[in-house]
Amino acid sequence: MYVDVGYLLAAAATRVTGTSLRSGVVISYPDLIAAVIQQAERQSGLPVLRVHWYDSGAKSGGAPDSSQEAIGELPRVKLRLGRLSPRGEQKGVDLRIGLDLASHGRNRVSDLVYLMSGDDDLTEAVEEAQSHGVQVVILAVPDALGRSHAVSRHLLRECDDIMILDPATIDSTVHVRTQASESASCDNSQTGERPVSPVGPAPRSPEASEPSRVAAAPSPSVLAGTRPVARTSLAQTRNSIVYSSSSDGSGRRPAPPADQMTIIDQVCRGVVAAWLGQAGDTDRDGVMREEPFIPNDLDRTLLTDLSARLGVYDIDESTRYALRAHFWEVMHAAS
Repeated sequence: MYVDVGYLLAAAATRVTGTSLRSGVVISYPDLIAAVIQQAERQSGLPVLRVHWYDSGAKSGGAPDSSQEAIGELPRVKLRLGRLSPRGEQKGVDLRIGLDLASHGRNRVSDLVYLMSGDDDLTEAVEEAQSHGVQVVILAVPDALGRSHAVSRHLLRECDDIMILDPATIDSTVHVRTQASESASCDNSQTGERPVSPVGPAPRSPEASEPSRVAAAPSPSVLAGTRPVARTSLAQTRNSIVYSSSSDGSGRRPAPPADQMTIIDQVCRGVVAAWLGQAGDTDRDGVMREEPFIPNDLDRTLLTDLSARLGVYDIDESTRYALRAHFWEVMHAAS
């Protein structure tokens, strides 16, 4: 089993909080991993050999933090870490997944691979594993309606099948992070468990048990690598940021259509609400002092959520500008 942690956490957070902000949730990793293994074994009728856990090392140089080390010590779990760039972008994770898929397929390490990811960049690696006789099944995280969340259409077309992770698994192991849950206790270095809040599961429709092969949005793991907010002059304010060129020669980008601005407003309000729910006063003051520079994790979340809502892979520059400008409007209104 190959778990793209960036996809897992972004998709799980979206189901629970409505936004892909990774820091907005707390997770009991031992329970989550155990439930995923049980479902895979029950579905396939085969024992799971090993869970490969692909993430970016949280410390400098790609080294694991205490939580990641604890995950790596869980039975049948192998930690496979990439690194974070100075801009907070994930590096080397997709490459590790692709290389492992190809080499394990070539060496016939297993008969069946479950891939928990939606990343289009893994399509060729899936085809390589299949060419050696290995079946590859996508294990998708469910959205709020129980459908597969953010699986690339190309990846979906090339895989042998798709299985939806039991929604109850997400609802029972992933919870909204609050300041109370954050201060209740620290990570347990022996189990990797994190404190959880008493927030109940996300509502589901009667169709939640019906798997869907329709890709709802681009992969969060791909979008997490999009470029961060462009740095502008410190002399510029949130009300006067301009671009060097535009179609009308004014130096400003045209505003998005009204319906798109409605979606931008919803995305910004969701991300701000999720972040403020777990941020302390010091965190808030720090972010406000850096205006107009948006922290990388918040900027990636804004882009990921908007891309998912619009159903597009790449967001044009005008829309990015409007999104970031409106983020500060919502932040000021919330403060």
